[in-house]
Amino acid sequence: MQHKKQAVFNIAVIVAALGYFVDIYDLLLFTIVREPSLKGLNVPDGGMIAASTKIINWQMIGLLIGGIIWGIMGDKKGRLSVLFGSIMLYSVANFATGFVQTVDQYALARFIAGVGLAGELGAGITLVSELLPKNKRGIGTSLVAGIGLFGAVFAYFIYKVSGDWRLCYKIGGGLGIILLLLRISVSESGMFNTLKEKNISRGNILMFFNNAKRFRKYLLAILIGLPTWFVIGILVNFSNRFATALYGTNNIDSGKSIMYAYAAIAIGDIMIGLVSQYFQSRKKALYLYYALTIVSGIFYFSPWNNSDASMYAACTALGFSTGFWAIFVTMGAEQFGTNLRATAATTIPNMVRGSLPLINLTFVGLFQETFKWGMVQSAMVTGVIVMTITLVAAWFTEETFHKDLNYIETEEMFP
Repeated sequence: MQHKKQAVFNIAVIVAALGYFVDIYDLLLFTIVREPSLKGLNVPDGGMIAASTKIINWQMIGLLIGGIIWGIMGDKKGRLSVLFGSIMLYSVANFATGFVQTVDQYALARFIAGVGLAGELGAGITLVSELLPKNKRGIGTSLVAGIGLFGAVFAYFIYKVSGDWRLCYKIGGGLGIILLLLRISVSESGMFNTLKEKNISRGNILMFFNNAKRFRKYLLAILIGLPTWFVIGILVNFSNRFATALYGTNNIDSGKSIMYAYAAIAIGDIMIGLVSQYFQSRKKALYLYYALTIVSGIFYFSPWNNSDASMYAACTALGFSTGFWAIFVTMGAEQFGTNLRATAATTIPNMVRGSLPLINLTFVGLFQETFKWGMVQSAMVTGVIVMTITLVAAWFTEETFHKDLNYIETEEMFP
């Protein structure tokens, strides 16, 4: 049943990719319109950092909670139920964000949006992985992530053209409604349909923790994705401040840095599917992109990064290098059986997103505030720690390129 859908670029891939496009549009929109939207709510300059931190933290909390809810639902009720439910929730939250009048309302709307946004990628990757044959699923999931990540570029240009942050959120809500109509034509995973007819535990998140082998796989699957949010959340997001620290000027538009980085991430994500196909290996493709990330990071902090043009170039290079999001999430889906796959694929990327506060705590709280290090030194050491953890995790991670996904996880427990 599964191998009838041989075309990589089928309706499931297209709809999952467009869903992730809207997901990323919404996820990154606050970063792009942060200052004008807070000014529109009459937040004084001195309160900008506190207000923006509150809003983004609530959005991240929503992502963590939503990742668990949608993951469990994806295994209990089906992959399509998550694709429909998540987009309905964050479309409504998008519209609501376009009408907020206070910071508290803004934070609440972004929390609800975060809960909704958490389900999109994991459910889409799970569905595509199960519908495509194993020799094509890496390319299919790379197309989903690659096309989807252009949503950040779209969000940047929508704001630049309209200049109206409220309209940008309303457009996001409208895009979601259009997607709901497209999704009517998508079929459920045959693997899930077969599984639900059996009396087997599905979506039991405790199964990740009551079995040592599964817990090890789950933890490693999270750790191999850490560099993505270190790069985006720190190096790219604060590129204007790093520009001042590195070469003394501050003409960098961090929104433009994010746009360049995400355009490059999208291209990198499409390319990594082809690289993985060439190597016949997920891990070899990851190692190549890790090496590119290290080289790009060295350039970012080197004397050659001494102008606005070189800073944008460094952010672009870092973006392409961390374009392994698709393979990272695909590997998370491939590590686990059909009765836990949606839970894994949905919670793992949201755990990585949720790691950003911990990375920030190391970068700011430990190194800058406790050790009194400068911003550049703190970022360099944080980057070394993150990459070391990731490389070790990747070394111990199972190769999944040729793995057959039609199996289940048993409930046996051992220390």
